[in-house]
Amino acid sequence: MKLSARNALKGKVLEITKGQVVAKVKVDVGGQSITSLVSVDAIEDLDLKVGDEVSAIVKSTEVMIAK
Repeated sequence: MKLSARNALKGKVLEITKGQVVAKVKVDVGGQSITSLVSVDAIEDLDLKVGDEVSAIVKSTEVMIAK
């Protein structure tokens, strides 16, 4: 699969919390965690499970940095 996004972070699924429509997926990326909201249908289509190796793909028009 080819994507226009260039920020693909490899990691492992730590936690999946399913709601009725949306699921929260927590991914460990090099000791840091990223949380993504995806549809429950997408979780089922991907057969996503805790422990799976995944890529967290970030596509954004704005990046903020605070110090």
